[in-house]
Amino acid sequence: MFHPPWEDAPGTNVTLRPTAAPAWLRPALRAGDAVDPSRRVNGAATSAVLVVVTGHTLADAAVILTHRSPSLRSHSGQIAFPGGHVEPSDRGPVDTALREAWEEIGLNRAQVTPLAVWPAISVRSKKKAVVPVLAHWAAPSPDNFGVASPAETDHVFSVPISHLADPANRLRVHARGWVGPAFAVERYVVWGFTASVLDALLDAARWAKPWGMDEPVDLYDTLKQSRNRERMD
Repeated sequence: MFHPPWEDAPGTNVTLRPTAAPAWLRPALRAGDAVDPSRRVNGAATSAVLVVVTGHTLADAAVILTHRSPSLRSHSGQIAFPGGHVEPSDRGPVDTALREAWEEIGLNRAQVTPLAVWPAISVRSKKKAVVPVLAHWAAPSPDNFGVASPAETDHVFSVPISHLADPANRLRVHARGWVGPAFAVERYVVWGFTASVLDALLDAARWAKPWGMDEPVDLYDTLKQSRNRERMD
């Protein structure tokens, strides 16, 4: 378990600074425009997540993801961005995302640069609206983050952008009439909301590589072969 040596500072570092994005990351600022319009939600969101892109160059860029504890009642075993519910005291979605990232992975909000807030996106399974917040973290180290809340997440890890963009690690999945993008990462299957955000990020930033868009595979069969340990009910 990671015990951050710093306290969170609610309400600080909540101003977006898009001009501070390095040149290679600036195309990603348009990622919110790449979200499927049918999934956008008008009005206030119930949750916010932090899409943390790390690295000094595109060659060493990565995204931080978490594996939600299989014992959770909601979205158990899924791969997710750090994030969670909006609290009344939060000063907007950036504050929510940073606070939740501190609670879950011990992130020091002073070390990241908030860059953009995307439109709220519906999570169809729960009919909730989630706002992705894009941020840059130039030089994290293994001593800067980890599993800070085992009750919520049991694995925190970085996935290289090059891995996500590799067609060999991309697939489409289907379940109950729904079809969506997915990624194979460390024997996990990234799907649903998280995969949709990553897919939009890759497309908007033009980091995606041409891939076959193979026929969708059954989500539940795919999850059974993964290490997600998701509930199938």
